[in-house]
Amino acid sequence: MSPRRGRPSLPAEQLTLAWQSASLLLGYPDEELLGRLDLVLGAARALPGAVGEPLRATAVRLGEAALTELQADYVETFDTRRRHNLFLTYFAHGDTRKRGVALLRFKQTYLRSGFVLDASTDAGGELPDHLCVVLEYAALVDQRLGLGLLLDHRAGLELLRLSLRDAGSRWAGAVEAVTATLPPLRGDEWDAVRRLAAEGPPEEEVGLTPYATPAFDPGPAAPGGAAVPAAPDGPQPLPMPSFPGGR
Repeated sequence: MSPRRGRPSLPAEQLTLAWQSASLLLGYPDEELLGRLDLVLGAARALPGAVGEPLRATAVRLGEAALTELQADYVETFDTRRRHNLFLTYFAHGDTRKRGVALLRFKQTYLRSGFVLDASTDAGGELPDHLCVVLEYAALVDQRLGLGLLLDHRAGLELLRLSLRDAGSRWAGAVEAVTATLPPLRGDEWDAVRRLAAEGPPEEEVGLTPYATPAFDPGPAAPGGAAVPAAPDGPQPLPMPSFPGGR
């Protein structure tokens, strides 16, 4: 990590807890998530207040509602509002051709760690830039590379945080906790957030070539000609969450 971009605010063990907790909380609500809320609450107590408290707030609010209510609210929150998008490249590129190139970088980053995901994996079959996938990768596979992906899309992440906060969303705390683990924003980064807030994600392009397939493929070699490690045979799921004392 370059000095220009700074370093995360927590030690590695706490980053794992924070990012893993946020990934779980931001996933589509189901019975499995509700059964893990106590684990998230326990993890939140082991984290500094700036990170643990917003995680706790989201877990509590999720635990207070019926599952059907949570599912309807989740769809309304994340599937119908452009500024509440969980796909990180959407904020920078919208539904334009440039987004396909950005998605490729996520695929190549995962490949550097030897992971190939597709729609059949336990990661939920999401695109590689989905915040839950990125957080789980950063927590359980490679913190350095995962942090780099989050920082590369910091403006979009901050806009998501602000938009959820302003809407009073029950998921606002999970995103707030993620941003609290990152280095403080610099002046030019705040400028990027303000521009994005004023203009929003780019609009769709006419005749966009479809790219939104949830399958990962090997893709080309890494930039600069660096070799990409051979991928394992077949799709490899991310490890399942493993909170201390959770098994």
